[in-house]
Amino acid sequence: MLNLNSPDDNSNRNSLQDPVSLNVGGEIYTTTLDTLTRCRDSMLGAMFTGQIPVLRDNQGNVFIDRDGKVFRYILNYLRSSSLDLPDGFSELALLRREVDFFQIRPLLEEMCRYEALMPLSLRGGPLGAMIMVNVDSKVCCCACSHQRCVEGGFAPAYCFSAYSALSFQVRVLHFNLRHGPENYELRTCSVRAFTVDLFCTWRAFLALICERFSYRTSRGLTSPHPCNPRQNRLKLEWVPRPDELPQDQYDKQRYQGLTVSNTELTQLDDIVSVHRNPCDITDMQGFVEELLKVSLAEGFKVDLVTPDPAEILNCTSLRLVKC
Repeated sequence: MLNLNSPDDNSNRNSLQDPVSLNVGGEIYTTTLDTLTRCRDSMLGAMFTGQIPVLRDNQGNVFIDRDGKVFRYILNYLRSSSLDLPDGFSELALLRREVDFFQIRPLLEEMCRYEALMPLSLRGGPLGAMIMVNVDSKVCCCACSHQRCVEGGFAPAYCFSAYSALSFQVRVLHFNLRHGPENYELRTCSVRAFTVDLFCTWRAFLALICERFSYRTSRGLTSPHPCNPRQNRLKLEWVPRPDELPQDQYDKQRYQGLTVSNTELTQLDDIVSVHRNPCDITDMQGFVEELLKVSLAEGFKVDLVTPDPAEILNCTSLRLVKC
């Protein structure tokens, strides 16, 4: 039974002496005032600097009506300024809720960094989840028209293209590449278009793929989206820009590249920041390699490779199952 006869703030503060015994949801902890007031703008800081009256149980322990299972990690952080969680920690959502209640802002920031590096599988996920991947690529021929006219009567630049996702087709691109007032040069290059159809029974993994991969467009990086909000399918289509194809002509065709963001940690003056470094994917082998890195880190295992299991990076079909 609790003693609800709370004294005034000053006497409440004066009655608190080291060590302090806490009853948090039935779990007993012993710590110091210095630890509890480490973050003075937090709820704990307000409680143990006398700004908020505290309650005591019949044994004289300061009573806090919160979940006591994860409070030890909050206390450890206040002692050491380090978030030290055991491998395979599965109470991350509960810990975040408690940290948010106590409003310990440095710990909230530390948890954001921790979650950014945490495998999705440790945040919960179904065993037996399956990924099916089908890949396709096609070579397109791009040519620019050559025109030189001493009279200065030039036709406007123009272009047209045809594309089919089901077969190899030649795509011819005509445009005027201007070098001077009366100088247009003819150039030709090959453009390779890639298509990936990905199906996964674990929708959270699709969200991770959309977070990790981005399209590089003339407007900057944009995230891909599932084909249908009610379906677990994702289609990726991209065209790496060849060196010989001018950027303005590449943009005019509304081509887009594909990048993968690799999480990196940097530390400066004891401040750790998390950022993602986008790298261009220029061939299908590069995409399969990055997909394997992401999926294997989340607990998936390769189940089927077509056509040759020994040449997984050159596969046309891939199946993975979460163990």
